[in-house]
Amino acid sequence: MSGDFSYKVRKWNNFNPNSKDPFRLSRSKVDLFMLCPRCFYLDQRLGVSRPKSFPFNLNNAVDTLLKKEFDIHRLAESVHPLVKEYGLDAVPFKHELMDTWRDALKNGISFHHEDSNLLLRGGVDDVWINKKGEIIIVDYKATSKETEVTLDADWQDGYKRQMEIYQWLFDQNGFKVSPTGYFVYVNGKTDRASFDARLDFDAKLIPYEGDRSWIPAVLVKIRKCLEDARIPAATEDCEYCGYVKAVKTAEIERYKANQDSAPSEMVSKSRIAKKKTTIKKTKTIGHKMPTLF
Repeated sequence: MSGDFSYKVRKWNNFNPNSKDPFRLSRSKVDLFMLCPRCFYLDQRLGVSRPKSFPFNLNNAVDTLLKKEFDIHRLAESVHPLVKEYGLDAVPFKHELMDTWRDALKNGISFHHEDSNLLLRGGVDDVWINKKGEIIIVDYKATSKETEVTLDADWQDGYKRQMEIYQWLFDQNGFKVSPTGYFVYVNGKTDRASFDARLDFDAKLIPYEGDRSWIPAVLVKIRKCLEDARIPAATEDCEYCGYVKAVKTAEIERYKANQDSAPSEMVSKSRIAKKKTTIKKTKTIGHKMPTLF
């Protein structure tokens, strides 16, 4: 394995409490705040992001192919067979901004929330439209499991928030939005006799009626969090914060063990040196550094 694995503090796109400009905030960062305000603050205020995971290339391939498939029906203004199978009378929404809305990295759909002065944005997978003229937010998901695909797992609450944020963004942009969105959930089959360079999927349409009422209040909380000079406390069930805390504890215990096992003369010299360094740092810095947790 090769590559640059050095971890650097980000110096750009961080929140500046002295700036009056709207702060750009992605949909995924709102979800990060909901999961752990401490991780969110470290990322958006101090430029220390969570370690990145490896890309889900197979999932991305499925996402790309689904978009191509639904775009065929968008061009023809026809109902997709899966949509027809579930008795839903809707077609892919044909709009000049569709490619912009899908561009999660640079564009997406956005709205300036004045009360928080946050510019919230997000990139959708797809948008459909029904006979009532309501647009329907659609999200593609891919998995491979032997049990029935549902939205019942706790970790899938993030999927639901994602849907609700997209619904809210389109609503704020003046669109008539259906309260019911849909997840196109595809499940890779593993019951085949062999691979044969082919992976088959079962496709399922899962409706979800979103609740957008929580979003404005959360945006205000996010603004207050970002403006606070104090780092939020670690969330109890955050694995990232738990890991950092465990590392810190292990380092302290190892340091103590080394001190206890060292000859008394060495310990004495070490303590004297440490005391001098502490005094020197205190005079230079002028204040006590905060604890990690």
